[in-house]
Amino acid sequence: MVLISIPDSSTMINLYSNSTASCSSSVPRIGSRICVDFKPVSVRALGSDRRLCGSIRCEAQSDSDSRSMSNSASVSALQMLKTSAAGRYTKEKSGLIVVGLNFHTAPVEIREKLSIPEADLPQAISELCALNHIEEAAVLSTCNRMEIYVVSLSQHRGVKEITEWMSKVSGVSVSDIRSHQFLLYEKDATKHLFEVSAGLDSLVLGEGQILSQVKHVVKVGQGVPGFDRKISGLFKHAITVGKRVRTETNISSGSVSVSSAAVELAQMKIPENSYASVRVLVVGAGKMGKLVIKHLVSKGCKHMVVVNRSEDRVAALREEFNDVEIVYQPFSELMSCASNSDVVFTCTASETLLFSKDQVQTLSKAPTQRLFVDISVPRNVESCVSDLEATQVYNVDDLKEVVEANKKDRLRKAEEAQLIISDEVREFEAWKDSLETVPTIKKLRAYAERIRESEMEKCLARMGGDISKKNQKAIHDLSKGIVNKLLHGPMQHLRCDETEGRSLNEIIENMHALNRIFGLEMEISILEEKIRSKMEKSQV
Repeated sequence: MVLISIPDSSTMINLYSNSTASCSSSVPRIGSRICVDFKPVSVRALGSDRRLCGSIRCEAQSDSDSRSMSNSASVSALQMLKTSAAGRYTKEKSGLIVVGLNFHTAPVEIREKLSIPEADLPQAISELCALNHIEEAAVLSTCNRMEIYVVSLSQHRGVKEITEWMSKVSGVSVSDIRSHQFLLYEKDATKHLFEVSAGLDSLVLGEGQILSQVKHVVKVGQGVPGFDRKISGLFKHAITVGKRVRTETNISSGSVSVSSAAVELAQMKIPENSYASVRVLVVGAGKMGKLVIKHLVSKGCKHMVVVNRSEDRVAALREEFNDVEIVYQPFSELMSCASNSDVVFTCTASETLLFSKDQVQTLSKAPTQRLFVDISVPRNVESCVSDLEATQVYNVDDLKEVVEANKKDRLRKAEEAQLIISDEVREFEAWKDSLETVPTIKKLRAYAERIRESEMEKCLARMGGDISKKNQKAIHDLSKGIVNKLLHGPMQHLRCDETEGRSLNEIIENMHALNRIFGLEMEISILEEKIRSKMEKSQV
C-alpha cells in the first residue's frame, strides 16, 4: 500500500474561492485561499472517499497493483492539486467578453454611479488588467452606457472579477450590478460594439456622437498597458464600421443625437413650441453643450446665456454663431442665471449636483413653467425638483418621447446597416482567428522539440558515455535537421503569406487540423503560465 503524505501538517494552497472543486465543508477557508490539512492516507482511502475534492481522484487498486507500486516514489498531494487546478483552467473558455449596463438594462440612477470620468479611464484599464484573468481591456463610458470590453483567460472568472471591480469603484452592490448587467461573448461582443459605433444601439437611432466616443476610447488607450492588439484592433475596426454605415445608409440624417433630442423635447413642452420668446440657459460649454447650442440655433433660438468655468469656449461659440446673442456668465452666477430662465439645459461633467430641490425652491418663479433638461451623467439636477410647483425635470431617460418621431425611416436604414455589420464581423473574426496561429506554431515546435530531445537522450544513453563531443554535435544537428524539415510544411501552411496564395479561411482550417492531430489544444503551458504570472504580480 502506498501512502500519500506531505512533510508539513498544514499547507496553504492558492485556489480561487469560486473553484469548481466541491470540497468538504470541514475545510477551513481564509479569504480567497483554502487551507488543506494533509494527513497520511492510503491510495485506496483517497479513491473511495467521495467527500474529498472531486478533482483529486485515485481509484482503489488491487493488492497486486499496490505491491507493484511499492517501489514508486511518494506522490505529492500538493502537486496533484496544482496539476488538477491547471487542468481546470484548460477547460475554461478564454476570449473576448463585454460586461455592460446601458439604457436598455439599467436606469440612470444606476448608470451614473458606474460612470467613469474621462481622466480616470487609463487607470481603469490598468486596474482591470491587474485582475488575475484579464489580459486586455477597454472602457466605454457615456451618458447611456457603461461597457467594459476585455480579453479574458476565463469567461466565468473574468466576468466575476470585472463585476466585483465595478462594485468596488462605484459602491453599487454586486447583486444590483448583476440584476442590470448584460454579458456578451466572442462574436456577439464584436457585433454589439459595431452596432454601438454605428448608432444602432443608441437611444436615438443613428446618433453621431457615439462614434466620437468610440474614437476617444482608442485615443485614451494608446500607450496604456492592457489596451493591446486584440482590443485595440476591435475598437479601430468599430470606428471603420461606424463610418461605413453612416456613409452608405445615411442613417444619421436629421436630429439623431442626445443633444438634439433634448432640444426637441424642450420645444415640445414650451408655449407655442417656439424658442423665439423663452429665456434659455445652457450650463456647460463642452462637447455636449456645444451640440445643444447648435441645435438651439437650428430651432430658431436667437438669445441664450451660457454658464461655464471659463470664457474661452464661449468666445469660440460666439464666433461660430455670430448671428446669435450668446452671453457668458461664470459659475458663481449660476443661481442668478437660473432665476431668470425658463428652460435650463445642464450638460457638464460635474460629479456633484448643480441644482438641488432646496436651491431651486429659492429661485424666482418663471412666467409659466420652468423646465430643467438634464442630459448629464451623473445627473446635475436632483430628480425631486419636479415636486416643486411649476417646475419639471427631464433627464436622458425621458428622451424616448422624441426618439419615436421619424423612427420608421431610420429602422429601414438600420436593416441595411445590419448587412454591413454582418460583413464586418466576419472580417474582424477572421483577423482575430489569424492571431491564434502564432500560439499553434509555438506549441507545435515545442511539441516536436520535446520529442527530439527525449529520443536523442535515449540514443546517447544506449551508445554509452565515450561519445566524442564532435559526434554528439553531429547527432544533435541530425535530429534538429530532421525536425526542421518535417515541420517546414505544416509551418508554411500556418503563416499568412499572400505569395503562397492561401486564403485566411484555409490557414484557420489548417490550424484547427494541426491542433486536433497533435493534441495541441490540450497543452496547458501557455495558459497556465499566463495565469501564474498574473497571480505572482498581484501578490507582490
